[in-house]
Amino acid sequence: MNFILNRKIKYYTKEIIGLINIVAIALFILTIIVLFKFNIVCEVTIAGEKVGYVADKDRFEGKISELVNKEEAAKLYTTIKDMPEYKLTLVDKSEQTNEEAILAKLEEDSETTYELYAVTLNGKQKAVLTSLEKAENLVDEMTEKYEDDIDLKIGIKNVITTEKKNVDTVKVAKKTINNALKTAVEEKEKEEAEKRERESHTVQGVYLQVTPVSGVITSRFGSRESIRSSGHTGLDIAAPYGTSIKAAASGTVTFAGYSGGYGYVVKMSHGNGIETYYGHCSKLYVSTGQKIEAGDVIAAVGSTGNSTGNHLHFEVRVNGNEVNPQNYLYK
Repeated sequence: MNFILNRKIKYYTKEIIGLINIVAIALFILTIIVLFKFNIVCEVTIAGEKVGYVADKDRFEGKISELVNKEEAAKLYTTIKDMPEYKLTLVDKSEQTNEEAILAKLEEDSETTYELYAVTLNGKQKAVLTSLEKAENLVDEMTEKYEDDIDLKIGIKNVITTEKKNVDTVKVAKKTINNALKTAVEEKEKEEAEKRERESHTVQGVYLQVTPVSGVITSRFGSRESIRSSGHTGLDIAAPYGTSIKAAASGTVTFAGYSGGYGYVVKMSHGNGIETYYGHCSKLYVSTGQKIEAGDVIAAVGSTGNSTGNHLHFEVRVNGNEVNPQNYLYK
């Protein structure tokens, strides 16, 4: 009985071993066929989207690290929004890996943050540099050059940004700041000149800013002539008949009508005791009590009253006293 059982065991064992060998050979042949026709690669997905294949995950991860850690002026860090995910797979050998294309996509989707340095004038950004040292050198140079000419605060402001396209070279930044400071100096000089000009036309706070008519001065303040018994109380400016006469400053008409030797005259009060007279007019365009702005046309040149020809008699009074109009106009 035992003999028969042993023979059966040997028989089945031999059959199983034979079957295993057949399977092993089949698997070997199948593996050869697979390796001949397919490649083992890593399928790459980004944010759930399949983007291609890479042959070596570790080597590809190294390239991503190089991308993130690439050195660049003023760079703080680079981030990639969605990192790739990998899955081993078999692909037909005709299917190509595309590491460079995937890297390009990652670079396109990455964001780099920079620390830049803006040079400012009175808080307003004028130029941007990548180096604090460069910015400080530029500020020192411009401050030394312009500190005696203008009261401007030149400073530096940190700018944390993901945009680097507006960064200036030192040469461009220097030109920009220099031009801005030159313009500021010119504007300051212009303002000071205008202030001096206003002050030269100001009588007790009243700015006589408009010349009533353009023409030739035929008689000056204080001159003595046969047609008058005392010194001239104003200026005579010759102009064609009917020429428009403008108010020298804003104010109120205190008289508009005929008055002895003045002929037709407009008298205006400008406040602070300042008055102006416009005499020998041919026509009057305003009336007593009317508010007038500087430069408004108030009358027309004529030769009424004590006059020998067409002209404007222009008079300036301070607290009732005649003063030379050329202290303020017709210089």
